[in-house]
Amino acid sequence: MNNFEYARASDVADAIKLKAADSAAKFIAGGTNLVDLMKYEVERPARLIDISRLPLRSVEETDNGGLRIGALVPNSDLAYHPLIERSYPLLSSAILAGASAQLRNMASTGGNLMQRTRCAYFYDVATPCNKRAPGSGCSAIAGLNRGHAILGTSEACIATHPSDMAVALAALDATVHVAGPGGTRSIALIDFHRLPGDTPELDNNLRADEIITAIELPPQGFATHYSYLKIRDRLSYAFALVSVAAALEIENGRIRVARLALGGVAHKPWRDIAVEALLRGEAPSRDLFGAAADALLKDAKGFAHNTFKISLARRAIVRTLTQAANATPQIQSVKKVR
Repeated sequence: MNNFEYARASDVADAIKLKAADSAAKFIAGGTNLVDLMKYEVERPARLIDISRLPLRSVEETDNGGLRIGALVPNSDLAYHPLIERSYPLLSSAILAGASAQLRNMASTGGNLMQRTRCAYFYDVATPCNKRAPGSGCSAIAGLNRGHAILGTSEACIATHPSDMAVALAALDATVHVAGPGGTRSIALIDFHRLPGDTPELDNNLRADEIITAIELPPQGFATHYSYLKIRDRLSYAFALVSVAAALEIENGRIRVARLALGGVAHKPWRDIAVEALLRGEAPSRDLFGAAADALLKDAKGFAHNTFKISLARRAIVRTLTQAANATPQIQSVKKVR
């Protein structure tokens, strides 16, 4: 472990001030990702700013009927919160599909969005990786890439974003609230994370001097017609090969609103609003869902070991949309551990 300085922020303004004084410093709350990165020497911050005691742990209803979630609400608390379980069960289901109970108890809502890719080459400092050292190359493209991206890739990076929670938030049209020296601003969740392009070292559009303060959910939570399906190598703690968040509003036997987001397939949660438009006004059917899956995956590109993900994703999309349409969501078989 490298030596580092430690500071504890007393409030949001203090956290912003401390970060502005050292843009290379890292915020730490639960530390479920950052500590691992430091152990592997992927991240070598000279200064850590502890934000774990900031007053950002509330879940409150907004004036328009939505929900505002503090950035430091632990994942477990959020998954089991009565307002989430009742009005946004898709989010609860996605969180419970992620990580282990112990990690969910520590991980924060904001930290979940900020976690880095779990690409093995990114974690191995002995191998070239454009995310760690821009311009050094991507070892995954010609390496072991079974778990890597099939959508939105570039010659610089084929890593995937590991979050389950973010996939559900993308489908729910969530907004990320951030604060910095210049004030506050809001970022649509679907615009928060980035595709790799030629700058894969940038995972998101948060500025170096900003901090996430909250995530806001709109009033529509799709509490009846929803499902979150996660396909992985083992049921216990494992990242998604493919995950699908589906949310539908059905009226008089036809789809009035459709939301569809994928995880495990791209550098960010993958959502295509044009594909969702294909579903609107139509009666739910496997043929319709198959056509939507084909449209969503039309630009998918496999590599040596992950081409199977394309057909896997198609089947997962059809299955998840069918579950949502039938109001028979995928059940996450987990126990609450505190």
